[in-house]
Amino acid sequence: MRLMVYSHDAFGLGNIRRMLTICEHLLSSISDLSILVVSGSPMLQSFRLPPRLDYIKIPCLNRGKTGEIAVKYLQTEIGETVKLRSDLILMAAMNFKPDAILVDKKPYGIKNELVTTLKFLKKHLPQTKLLLLLRDILDSPEKTVGEWQEHGFYEAVDRFYHQILVVGMPEVFDICREYQFPHTVAQKVRYCGYLRKEPGLKSREVRRQELQVQEHEKLVLVTPGGGEDGYHLVDTYLTGVAQLTAKSVRSVIICGSEMPAEHRDRLYQKAALNPQVEMLDFTDDLMSYIDAADTVVCMSGYNTITEVLSLGKRTIAIPRIKPASEQLMRAEKMSKLGLLAMIHPDEVTPKTLMDLLLTKLDKTLSCAVAPGLDLGGLPRISHYISHLLSNPVSSIDFDFSALKLQPIVTVQ
Repeated sequence: MRLMVYSHDAFGLGNIRRMLTICEHLLSSISDLSILVVSGSPMLQSFRLPPRLDYIKIPCLNRGKTGEIAVKYLQTEIGETVKLRSDLILMAAMNFKPDAILVDKKPYGIKNELVTTLKFLKKHLPQTKLLLLLRDILDSPEKTVGEWQEHGFYEAVDRFYHQILVVGMPEVFDICREYQFPHTVAQKVRYCGYLRKEPGLKSREVRRQELQVQEHEKLVLVTPGGGEDGYHLVDTYLTGVAQLTAKSVRSVIICGSEMPAEHRDRLYQKAALNPQVEMLDFTDDLMSYIDAADTVVCMSGYNTITEVLSLGKRTIAIPRIKPASEQLMRAEKMSKLGLLAMIHPDEVTPKTLMDLLLTKLDKTLSCAVAPGLDLGGLPRISHYISHLLSNPVSSIDFDFSALKLQPIVTVQ
C-alpha cells in the first residue's frame, strides 16, 4: 500500500516534525506500507528517516511575521514558484499512484497548490482516499472561519476528502463548533487525541551525565521551537538566569535551526559569560533533552507542548502571538487545565520568568495527577488510515470513538 504525505512547511519545523512522527508510527503498525513525503521543509534531510519512507523536496516558501507568503531561497516570483511546487506535487501523485494522501492543514494546499492534484485524483484515480490532518487549534475562530469561507475550504473538504483527522480533543477545543463546520464536513471529523511522543534515543540518566549535571543540580531546557522568532525568549532567559544567585541551576538552550545567524551569534556571545549555560543550534533528539530536564521553558507550538506533556514535565510556556493566535489560545487552555504555567509575551521580563522558574524548580517530584489528556493520537490515526486503505468503499461512517485510548498525563 502507498501513502503520499503533503506538508507545506512555510514556517518553522512544527509541521514536518509532526508529519514524520505520524509516518514513523504508520510504518511500524502497517507492515506493507510505503510512504512518499512531499515537503518544502529546509530541514527534512536532517531528520533520521525510517525504512520504507522517501521524500521529494519542493522549493521553500516562507511566512513572515505579517503572515504573507514569500519565496524563501530562490530569486523567483511567488507565482512561478507556487506553479513549480504544484507541478512537482502533481507529477509525484501521477507516478506514485498513492492509495491514500494525507494533507496537512490546508485542504487546497498553500496558495492553492494542491488544486490540480486533487482534480486529477478525482478524475483519474478516484479510488485514492484523501485525508486532511488538522492540529487541535488553527487560529482564532473569527480568522479561521473567514479564511475557510474566503478560500472555499468547506467546499473542498465536502468535495474531495473522505475524513478529517484532528490531533486534539473537543474538551480542549471543539473544532466543529468553533469553526462552524457544516454538517457534511463535521461528519467527516475524527478526534484522535494528542500525539504521544516516543522517548528519546538516550535515557534521562545518560543525557544528564553527558551534560555533566550533578546530583544536586536542576536542569532547565529552553527551546523556542524552530527559532525563527525565538530571540526574545532566549535573550530574556539569559538575562534572568545570569542574575540568579543560586549556582545549582544548569541550562541547556537549543536555539533552533531557523534562528537568524546574527541573532544566534549574539545569544552565543551572551551565554559564553555564564558557565552554567550550554548552547546548541539543533538536535534531532529533543525528547532526550526534555526527559533530562527538570523544567522546560518554551513557546507553545503543538509539537513542543505534546512533547513536554508526553513526559509530564513542569513547563513554562511563553506563546507566540503573531501572526496567529493559535499558540496563545493553546497555552491559555492548557494553563486552565493545570497542565502548564503561562506568561504572556507582553508581560515576560527576566524577573517574572525567573520568579516562576524558581517556583517550578522548588516543587517536589511527587505531584498531583493533572486532568485527563488523551494522548492516543498515533494509534487512532493508524486505525483510521489502515481501515481506509483496506476498505474499497468510503469509510466516512466508520467511527473509532469507542477505542479506549485515554492515558492520563502526570505533570511533575
